[in-house]
Amino acid sequence: MATSTWVIDPTHSEVQFKVKHLVISTVTGSFKSFEGSVQTEGDSFDGASIQFTADVNSIDTNMEQRDGHLKSADFFDAENFPTLSFASTSFVQKGDDEFTLTGDLTLRGVTKSISLAVNYGGQMVDFYGNTKAGFELTGKINRKDFGLNWGAVTEAGGVVVSDEVKLHFNIQVAKQA
Repeated sequence: MATSTWVIDPTHSEVQFKVKHLVISTVTGSFKSFEGSVQTEGDSFDGASIQFTADVNSIDTNMEQRDGHLKSADFFDAENFPTLSFASTSFVQKGDDEFTLTGDLTLRGVTKSISLAVNYGGQMVDFYGNTKAGFELTGKINRKDFGLNWGAVTEAGGVVVSDEVKLHFNIQVAKQA
């Protein structure tokens, strides 16, 4: 069976994270610049190999001051670690539209294995004859596992930023000719 290559369509994809602030509300952020590819045997995604990178300097939480703090050495240290990356180790179909994606996430020079739940939205041919496939990925990580250790406590004893970070990606890939 022929190997197929699919690439992320950034105009129809989003890479978001959510983290609790003061334990009472959630701040959503995203990476605006990213790329990735998927290698499959034919059109089946079961067993696919996935590579992904994001530009840390493209982080956007809708507040410039916070974005600057996240890029600093307190968090991502974008000057020394300008990209985050992910390389799959397995992509296993669990049901008709459900997969588990496991792989190595590298943030701030630290690599850890993570697993994400994946919902496969299907395939469609667009107006230009391009075959596209869509996926929604969700999961969570502990930011401190990756050296993002900054923390502060309010006068009342509340945590400013939670350790748990929820991940939510909507990804569309385009099959390459």
